[in-house]
Amino acid sequence: MAVQTGLGEPRGPWFFSPDLDPDGRGRSDGATGAGDRAWGWRRRLLAGLAVVALSTGSGALAGGWVAGRDGVPGPAAASAAPVPAELVTAAEKTVPGVVSVLVGGPGGASASGSGFAVDAEQHIITNDHILAKGRSGPVTVELPDGRRFDAEVIGREPGSDLAVLKVPASAGLAPLPLAKPGATRVGEPVLAVGSPLGLSGTVTAGIVSALDRQVRLGDNRHRAVQTDASINPGNSGGPLVNARGEVVGVNTAIATIDGNGSIGIGFAIPIEQVQETADTIIGKGG
Repeated sequence: MAVQTGLGEPRGPWFFSPDLDPDGRGRSDGATGAGDRAWGWRRRLLAGLAVVALSTGSGALAGGWVAGRDGVPGPAAASAAPVPAELVTAAEKTVPGVVSVLVGGPGGASASGSGFAVDAEQHIITNDHILAKGRSGPVTVELPDGRRFDAEVIGREPGSDLAVLKVPASAGLAPLPLAKPGATRVGEPVLAVGSPLGLSGTVTAGIVSALDRQVRLGDNRHRAVQTDASINPGNSGGPLVNARGEVVGVNTAIATIDGNGSIGIGFAIPIEQVQETADTIIGKGG
C-alpha cells in the first residue's frame, strides 16, 4: 500500500533534470554519475516531452483523437471543450511578469524556482526555501525574454516561506495585480505559472480545491490555498492566478505519494499572507 509522504513539504525548486545544468541549460560536459543514474526515469520523461500545453479542468488536458472519413471529425473532437477565453487572456497577462530564480551557493549547492514582479520598483516575490536550499548564494533572475540580472535580496521571512528580491529598473518587468483579500472562492479556475524542470513560462490550470488548508511548510504550519493545478519542481515561488490574472497565492508545496511528483494536490501561500509579508519586507529593506 502506498504511503503518503511529504504533505505540504516544499519539494520542487532544487530538482534538476539530469540533462540540464542547475541554470536550466543543456549539459555540454557529458558528465555522468550516480545522481544521473538515480534520476534515469526522469531523463526519459523529459526526453519524451514535446509539448507544454495550457491545460484545463483538473490541470491536465486529455488529448483526444480524430477519426472518420472524408474529413469528418470523430466523437472525441466533437465533444472536446474549448479552453475558456478568460484563462487564455489571464495567461497572456501573467507570463511576462514571471521569472526564473537561480541560486548558486558555496560548495556546489544550487537551487532554482520561480518568482513574479509585484510593483514598478521591480521587487520580486519568491519562496524563501529556494534561497535556503542554495545556501544563500548569489541570486540570478532570468526574464521571459532570456535576459539575466543579478538580484538583490531585500529580505527573507522563513516563517512564512517568503522572500523579496529586487532587480534593476532596466529589467522592465510588468507587475502582476494582487487579488483582493478574502475574494478567492473554492471552485474558481486558477493558473499556476512558473518554471517546472527549468521549462520557463509554463502554465497549468485547475481550480481552487480548498481554502484555509492546514499544511506544513518547512518547520511551520500554515493555512494554504489548495489547488489541483499541476505544480512540479521549479514551480515554487511562482504565482497562482485567477481568471482575471490576479495573484491569489504563491505556489510553495505539493503533496506526494511515495515521494514522487505532483498528484494534483498543491498548496499556495494565500495572497493575504503574501501581501502582508511583502509589505513588511519592502518597508524595512527598501
